[in-house]
Amino acid sequence: MTPTRRTLLAGGAFAGLAVTLRPGLVAGLAEAATEAANFVKGPPVKDHPIVALSPHVLYIQAPSGTPTPENQGMMANLAFVVGNKGVVVVDTGSSVQIAEMAVRQLKAATSKPLVGIVNTHYHGDHWLGNDGFLQAYGADLPIWALAGTREQIAGSTGTVWLDSMLKWTNGATLGTRIVPPNRDVEHGFELSLGDVTLRMHHYGPAHTPHDLCVEVVEDGVMCIGDVAMYRRIANMDDGSFKGSIETLDKLAAVAKPKTWLPGHGRPGPDVATWQRELFAGIWETCLKAVDDGTPLEGALALVLKDPRVASRAAETEGWERTIGKYVSLAYLEAEQAKF
Repeated sequence: MTPTRRTLLAGGAFAGLAVTLRPGLVAGLAEAATEAANFVKGPPVKDHPIVALSPHVLYIQAPSGTPTPENQGMMANLAFVVGNKGVVVVDTGSSVQIAEMAVRQLKAATSKPLVGIVNTHYHGDHWLGNDGFLQAYGADLPIWALAGTREQIAGSTGTVWLDSMLKWTNGATLGTRIVPPNRDVEHGFELSLGDVTLRMHHYGPAHTPHDLCVEVVEDGVMCIGDVAMYRRIANMDDGSFKGSIETLDKLAAVAKPKTWLPGHGRPGPDVATWQRELFAGIWETCLKAVDDGTPLEGALALVLKDPRVASRAAETEGWERTIGKYVSLAYLEAEQAKF
C-alpha cells in the first residue's frame, strides 16, 4: 500500500520518540505510534442542515458532485430514522469529520440516542463515517449490512476506498479509520424502534452485488442507497443495469413507497421512476443492438436517440463524461447475457 500523509506523519512521530526513550521502554513505542496516528486529523466539516422528510425520517443532503478538497468528501446523503426507542442512521458519509458534523446536527434535532447504523453498500462515501458514530455512541454500536458488504469493507476494498478518499480530498479525511459492519442481515430483516419499523430489501445485484434498501414502513419512505439517484447516473462499474431495473420494479410493487430517499440528490416520489426509465432506455437498446449484431459504436448512437435517454441528457449531472462509459458497460452486460 502506498504510504499516506497520515502514515508518514505517524511514522515521523514514532521515530522522534524512539531516540528519547530508554531501551527498556521500547515496548511502549507501538502504543505511542498509535496515539500519534490518531492525533493527525483533517479539518472539521461545516454544518449541513438536518431536515425532516417524514414523521420519523430526518436527513442531511450532501451537495452534488464528487469528492474534492473543497467539499471534503461531503457527497452522500445521511438518513436518520427516529423512533421511540432511539435512532438508526442509514449510511454515515465519507469520513470521521462528516460523522462528527452529523452527530452535532442529530443531537440538536433530537434527544433520542443513536442505537445502530445501516450501511447500504460498500462504496466508501456511504460507510467511512462509521468510525465517528462509534466514537460518539460507543464501540459496541450495531452496524447492520449484507454479509457481502461487510466482507468487501473488511478486505482490500475498504483500504482502497480509505486511501482514495484521502487522495481525492487532499488529506481532508485524515484520521478516518476503517470500521466494518458487525451485524449481518438478509432480505426481510426488520428493526423495530417502537413506533416505526425498518424493513430491509435485497433483490440481487443492482448498483453493486450487495445493495440493501431500507424501507421505513410507517412513513412510506424507501432509503434506496445508490440503486437510484436524483438526476445522476450511478457508478455502475460493480453493478447491473438489468438487476437495477428489476430491483426498482420489485421495490415499487412490494413496498409501494411514497418517497424515495437516494444516496445522492434530493428525495421525492419520482426518483425511482426517473432512474428506471433512463436505465431501461440504455439496457433495452443495448440488448437489441447485441441481438442485431450492431457494434458498440452503433449501439451508442442508438441509445442516444432513444427518447427515454435523450430526454434526460440536459438534466443529468456529468452527462457528457459518463454516458459513453455506461453504454459500454450495458453493452458488455448484454453480451454476457447471451451466454
